[in-house]
Amino acid sequence: MTTLAAQSDVCVDANQPKQTSITEVQTAANPLRVVFAGTPEFAAISLKSLIKQQAALNIDIVAVYTQPDRKAGRGQKLSASAVKQVALEHGIAVEQPVTFKKSSTEGMAARETLRTYQPDVMIVAAYGLILPIGVLTTPTYGCLNIHASLLPRWRGAAPIHRALLAGDSDTGITIMQMDKGLDTGDMLYKISAPIESDDTAASLHDKMAELGATAINTVLKDLTHYQAQALAQDDSQANYAEKLVKTEGEIDWTQSATEIERQIRGLTPWPGAYTFLAGQRVKILASLPVNSSQQTNEPAGTVISVGRKAILVACGKDKDSETEQSAMTLAITYLQFAGGKPMTAEQVCNGNQLNDGDEFTHESK
Repeated sequence: MTTLAAQSDVCVDANQPKQTSITEVQTAANPLRVVFAGTPEFAAISLKSLIKQQAALNIDIVAVYTQPDRKAGRGQKLSASAVKQVALEHGIAVEQPVTFKKSSTEGMAARETLRTYQPDVMIVAAYGLILPIGVLTTPTYGCLNIHASLLPRWRGAAPIHRALLAGDSDTGITIMQMDKGLDTGDMLYKISAPIESDDTAASLHDKMAELGATAINTVLKDLTHYQAQALAQDDSQANYAEKLVKTEGEIDWTQSATEIERQIRGLTPWPGAYTFLAGQRVKILASLPVNSSQQTNEPAGTVISVGRKAILVACGKDKDSETEQSAMTLAITYLQFAGGKPMTAEQVCNGNQLNDGDEFTHESK
């Protein structure tokens, strides 16, 4: 794991009034007033860590902001976010505004409520609500974002998934000073970690959640230092991590085995990778890393063999290869037929739902 503390030259405008330093504000009797904003489990991990470290960091979490309760589950009952649940467990005030827009009565009320907490800094992690400039400038030292990528590599909603889908060798956490752009603010601190060959979006999410908690704790230990050393992002290196949609899960077997294997890992658990067999959806839950010795000339999507260790399926040729070569196969180890339970390759081999020569296709076929 590599840790990178961002550095840059800091320019000071002599005409601007001198800002009170954090050390002048933060004393043992007067800890830094923190507002935390986040919604899912990724954010809850950081909140738990900050609560546990309040005394050591000399901070006081005065309020938690999170998305309004949503209907969830088969019964469609209102469910509190992971962040709200943590806040309530520790007796922290919870706010759930639907907007901060200045053009609405609700938004103006939400801004005023935030001001009453007199925050020194606001920590934001996967909040899911746009923070206008009027909110970003309310805390004395602004808003810090815990972002799950090595900015500017993946800006946007799904950086963990996009890193896997792109085949990145590493990723990490960036603590960013938020501005009015989408993940465009100056970087205060970066910490990287490798993406392992068996990582899925689920496992990488958990790693990044823990890393995010570590990173924000590091920055809050010496916020003055990290803000003074803030580094601007290189916009020319930025990529946008678009929000996932369900249709991205459908496998195109003319893609290379490497691309499909990344798709399976990058979309696990949601939306999940899937294909069709005789018009019925089949979920592909796991596969082995691509083995260059497993080549074939069979049409893409053809089931070459149903074995006890893996089900081999023909894929397309590697489009990036400059040499003429046979296509690779994908070794599926875990799948789920429509209406059935998840099955290992051995369980499939012992049944009769899949045979050598069967063809996986698109929904339209």
